[in-house]
Amino acid sequence: MRALGWLLAVALTLVAGAASAHPHVWITASSELLYAEDGSITGVRHAWTFDDMFSAYAVQGLEAKKKGAYTREELGPLAQTNVESLKEYAYFTFAKADGKKERFGEPVDYYLDYKDSVLTLHFTLPLKTPLKPKQLMLEVFDRSFFIDFQMAKENPVKLVGAPTGCQMKLDRPSDGSATAQKLNEQTFTDGPNANFGMMFANKITVDCP
Repeated sequence: MRALGWLLAVALTLVAGAASAHPHVWITASSELLYAEDGSITGVRHAWTFDDMFSAYAVQGLEAKKKGAYTREELGPLAQTNVESLKEYAYFTFAKADGKKERFGEPVDYYLDYKDSVLTLHFTLPLKTPLKPKQLMLEVFDRSFFIDFQMAKENPVKLVGAPTGCQMKLDRPSDGSATAQKLNEQTFTDGPNANFGMMFANKITVDCP
C-alpha cells in the first residue's frame, strides 16, 4: 500500500482491514487564486477540510488545554509535519500557464484549524515566478486516488485581486468512488492505472484579457 507521508500514515490505520477500497481519505477543498497589483498571479491559497474519521485519528494523543478542542498553536507541529509530507506529491496542485507547466515554491502561512470535529489545513503555495498568462489552468487531485478531493459546494474558488475581465470556470470530476470500489489496491500502484486519479481532477481555468 502506498503511504503519502504523515498525511496518509494515519489513514493506513483506518484501512488495514479494507485495503481494496479507494479512496481512503476525503477532502473538501476551497481555493483562492492570488494576484498582485500589476495583475500577475502569485500563487494559490488552499483550505482543505478532512473527513471526520481521518480527523479523529489525526488528533489522537495530542495534548490540549481544553478537552475536545485544539488551538492553532497546539496544532502547529502537526501542521508543519503535514505540509512537509505533501512536498513529495507536489501538494496535489498542478498549474499550467498558457499550456506550460509551472512550479510552486515552499508553502507559507500554513496552519490547522479544528472545528466541528474536523481538521482544516490552510496553506499558501507561491508560484516560483509570478505570471500574467492569458489562460491559467489549475488542477487539484491525487494521482493514485488515495485521496478524493472535492471542491466545496459554496465558494469553491475565488479570484483575489484579479484584473478586470478575468473569467473563472470550475470543472468538477464525476464521483470516482463507485468506480474505484470495484478495483483492487494493485490497480492504483502499478502500470497504466497508476495515474487513475487524473480522471477525477478538479480543473480550474482562468482566462484573462
